[in-house]
Amino acid sequence: MSRGVVLRGLLGAALLIGGWELCVWAFSLPQWILPPPSGILATTWSARAALLPAAAMTAYEALSGYAIGAALGIALAMILALATPLRALLLPMVVAVNSVPVAAYAPLALLWFGTGALSKIIMVAFIVGFTVFLNALDGLTRVDPAAVSLLRSFGAGRLRVLWVLRLPSALPAIATGLRISTVRAMIVTLVTEMLGSQLGLGWTIFQAVLLIDFLQVWAAILVASIISLVFFGVVSAIERRVVFWR
Repeated sequence: MSRGVVLRGLLGAALLIGGWELCVWAFSLPQWILPPPSGILATTWSARAALLPAAAMTAYEALSGYAIGAALGIALAMILALATPLRALLLPMVVAVNSVPVAAYAPLALLWFGTGALSKIIMVAFIVGFTVFLNALDGLTRVDPAAVSLLRSFGAGRLRVLWVLRLPSALPAIATGLRISTVRAMIVTLVTEMLGSQLGLGWTIFQAVLLIDFLQVWAAILVASIISLVFFGVVSAIERRVVFWR
């Protein structure tokens, strides 16, 4: 990422925060509608002893589920790319399951796996796996048939074609799925934590709402946003190095 892009991003953030602060004070907005950024930052710092363990738990659940889901999604896409009849049978069911909102599955995960970290990891892996799977399968199947025929004319089998041609061609689509999934992983983690948890930023937000502590709510949202941005940035940086020809 160039220095100019970073500077423009920082300038935009500074303008947004400054305008936000100015609007709050100019219109005398109450905290339950929109607190000032200065108040959010002060609360974040004063509540750091409680927010840091919650942030660590949320990051652990999101990253663990993300890694498991990404691996399973890519593996399943490679299997279905090789087995065309199986793909025709399973793909409609996969799409149907993925079309249901995550909030519908979260209570079941909490019922089956408890309110600990396992239920959040499984939910994140479930959602991330679908996203990565659909992108990976699309990339693996969008290959020039002439290139496939050429490799097979040299004696390459299905596995060899997959490894030499299909997988490299699918890397941009897989990278896109991985990048999109960073945001979905954090959303799923927070939603599942709000429905039932023992620790985490989602649980912190839920508890703060019950206590009508809106600054604490915004402080937890700020920390979650920072984690999500860092996560997204790391995956994007890896993508630029691996898929360097994009």
